[in-house]
Amino acid sequence: MTEFDAATAAVQAALDAGARYADARVMHRRYESMTARNGDVEELTQDESIGLGVRALVGASWGFHAVPDLSDAAARDAGRRATRTAMASARVPGPPVDLVPVEAVTASWASGCQIDPLGVPLSAKGDLLVDATRTMAEHGADLAEGLYQIWDTAKWFVSSEGHRIDQRIRECGGGISATSIGDGETQRRSWPSYRGQYGTTGWELVESLDLAAHAAQIAEESRALLTAPPCPAGETDLILGGEQLALQIHESVGHAIELDRILGWEAAFAGTSWLDLAQLGSLRYGSELMNITIDPTIPGALGSFGFDDEGSPAVKRDAVRDGRWVGVLAGRDSAAMASLDYGGSVRADGWARLPMVRMTNVGLEPGPHTLEEIIAATDDGVLMDLNRSWSIDDKRLNFQFGCEVGWEIKKGRRGRMLRNPTYTGIGPLFWRSMDMLSGETVSWGTPNCGKGQPGQVGHTGHPAAPARFRNVRVGVSA
Repeated sequence: MTEFDAATAAVQAALDAGARYADARVMHRRYESMTARNGDVEELTQDESIGLGVRALVGASWGFHAVPDLSDAAARDAGRRATRTAMASARVPGPPVDLVPVEAVTASWASGCQIDPLGVPLSAKGDLLVDATRTMAEHGADLAEGLYQIWDTAKWFVSSEGHRIDQRIRECGGGISATSIGDGETQRRSWPSYRGQYGTTGWELVESLDLAAHAAQIAEESRALLTAPPCPAGETDLILGGEQLALQIHESVGHAIELDRILGWEAAFAGTSWLDLAQLGSLRYGSELMNITIDPTIPGALGSFGFDDEGSPAVKRDAVRDGRWVGVLAGRDSAAMASLDYGGSVRADGWARLPMVRMTNVGLEPGPHTLEEIIAATDDGVLMDLNRSWSIDDKRLNFQFGCEVGWEIKKGRRGRMLRNPTYTGIGPLFWRSMDMLSGETVSWGTPNCGKGQPGQVGHTGHPAAPARFRNVRVGVSA
């Protein structure tokens, strides 16, 4: 049987068993990663899996079943089991579940890729990490680490409404980090991000990061941070680099606008959201410079695709426009529950997991300034970049973040390097204080977004650029 045959058989079996709607997705994923430490390859991981997952809707309840077997018998059994699960759940009364209409299409889509990352020799990939980590160790790092990761995923989707979609999504990325250890102090510097940079692209992304060229600098900076003065405590103007602002978007906007959280569906594990649907279209989320889009169409960004895992096409939408909250991340069922007319943000991290609302590319549109202009316009402040730690409450409202490095800003000039910089705030108050935003946007990739029970790891993208926020509490008081 072909992958489409297996998915079709599962859907038909679910319908025959009593489902009023069913869909199935076959996923074939190959994964490879390598880590190096202090000039030696430490670990190589290569994995491959294929299977089928089927959803069935009965009344107000979903059922799901997955199997690592694409035979006709296994596919049909999975469809029947999904329907039986939905029927068992439907015995508990609940509001009816409708699905936002989506045009049923037959389509194919593939992410861009110039250099097949799995086709690059392991020796070449290993040499890249070995050389970069050796250089960091030679320049003072006590712990020099490098990493790359590759995912090559093929999907086949069929629904009882007539969808027939196949996609191939290749993702990869990597990074390096240098850790220096002093007397009661440990400091880390990373490139280009604390977890690396990732996208839906080929090995050309890793080559563009030029890891070896940045190895010496980040090692020297990690050592310099050991004796740098601590970040002062108090209220001041805060300039965030684009990488840290990407995480700020992820934690205080991206998760907060997930409709399943807003509706309370994720309360048991991931939490809820401070947002109230009654305020959609009217709530002042941030300053007029805050324009956040939900855009899975960005070429090469990590949260990009052609269709989500419900067959909804990738479409760019506003989440925040001129500072006002106007959109959410939704699925077909949650959108119908909220009387919205769009979904498009549902994905699963594998064939054995139930699709759920996930971030796509959620990010800031470019602003009118440059980083140098923002620094020059700041009389007294702190510039922070590259995430080191994060903490946010389960409503995505109160947060505290730590960064790898800070710089003192005095009279419009960058001054001393600062160690252990931190800042804290309340989401909407923080975003309302943004008064300068750079146009130097990068679509940062986050390959480790956790959500759900059982847990799923999502891949998300966050276009971001440096920005200034006024009167932010920074540092830790003695």
